[in-house]
Amino acid sequence: MSDPLAAADLAEWVDPASVFSALLADAEHAFWLDAGPAAEAGWSFMGTGTPQDAAVVRATACGGGEDDGDSPFRGGWVGWIGYDDAAARAGAPAVRDDDAVPNERWLRVERLVAFDHARRRVRVFAPPSALTGLVQAVAAATTGPAPAPTAPLGHARSRHTPDEYATLIERCRDAIREGDAYQLCLTTRFEVEASVDPVQVYLRLRAATPAHHGGFVRSGDSALLSASPERFLQVERGGEGVAIVRTRPIKGTRPRGRDAAEDAALRAELRGSEKERAENVMIVDLMRNDLSRVCVPGTVGVDALLEVESYPAVHQLVSTVSGALVPGTTLADLLDATFPAGSMTGAPKLSAMTILHRLEAAPRGVFSGCFGWVGDDGALDLAMVIRSIVVRPDGAYVGAGGGITWRSDAAAEVAEVGIKARGPLAALGAGLPPGW
Repeated sequence: MSDPLAAADLAEWVDPASVFSALLADAEHAFWLDAGPAAEAGWSFMGTGTPQDAAVVRATACGGGEDDGDSPFRGGWVGWIGYDDAAARAGAPAVRDDDAVPNERWLRVERLVAFDHARRRVRVFAPPSALTGLVQAVAAATTGPAPAPTAPLGHARSRHTPDEYATLIERCRDAIREGDAYQLCLTTRFEVEASVDPVQVYLRLRAATPAHHGGFVRSGDSALLSASPERFLQVERGGEGVAIVRTRPIKGTRPRGRDAAEDAALRAELRGSEKERAENVMIVDLMRNDLSRVCVPGTVGVDALLEVESYPAVHQLVSTVSGALVPGTTLADLLDATFPAGSMTGAPKLSAMTILHRLEAAPRGVFSGCFGWVGDDGALDLAMVIRSIVVRPDGAYVGAGGGITWRSDAAAEVAEVGIKARGPLAALGAGLPPGW
């Protein structure tokens, strides 16, 4: 572990996008964990780092410092973990992605700028010798140019046609009928082959589909660009020094309406859908079981159930599960108990992953994984890699999918995949293939 970074406050608020464009857009290893362009709560973090062995990060004991009003993240690591290796680690068969994007990548933070959106305060963290210069550079950042318009790339290439995906949905329903699973999160992939500017694409993505857990993480010629609305794991210090872990699974999606009346109707339909409610409750039960493996007995509970959250493109059905971690639990322990997330597998988890491996017959890569920060003090905040773009040297891909239950309607599920993939593809300048 490196020495702690020195810290200083800025005298005035500065726009995170301006700081990123001025200081980090050209950095080889850079990150921006983004609460959104109009955020009035939460934190955004951006900075630079160097790649580090994942084993070092996973050995971190989960915990967190006292809540003293300072930044919850003061130094540590930022990165992503993909789905395929995690599925294999959990005992399921898996196909490794054959592209150039690392399945797991962590950056050891060297410089960090933290934006407290509620208090409109900016803190800067850096080695003592670099702190004054970084503070001055952040304070001097001015509004950067608007994102460049997209260059049309035509239709993306899809891993499955809509008819093929509908057939896979029926095979999921067959497995559910046979009692091999209760729910299956079936996914597919859309790809483009082109030179991609990850900074410009991310700026377009956040403008069109802002989310409280947006993110840009670039390491060399690979990058993850995300407008994720789903927090996977958060660990922070609770009362009496106990580390509290929370997860907020999303299951249930509807598009936004064309006017207020249609929007309200779609929101009410989602809230009242028996299929979506059942799907969400199944994953809540799965996450309760996962957390019980690393939490003090009797502390795991459901803090919120079946709440509708609305974003620019979609309404989502969200629940919250939490528990008190057993002292000494490491990040590796927590991931072994909970990852891949149940919202991206189905239930029972191992059986679901095995069935999906057979049906999808292709890697998911970074999609369905998680990304975010892990602090030196053991606090962490990780989001799901959904509504995301993975950039590689020869192009980019967007993963999308949905939870399948016995009551699933194939046409509706195909349409939901299109809704989820449309925004990220549009940021790339690509359209959905015909039929999607």
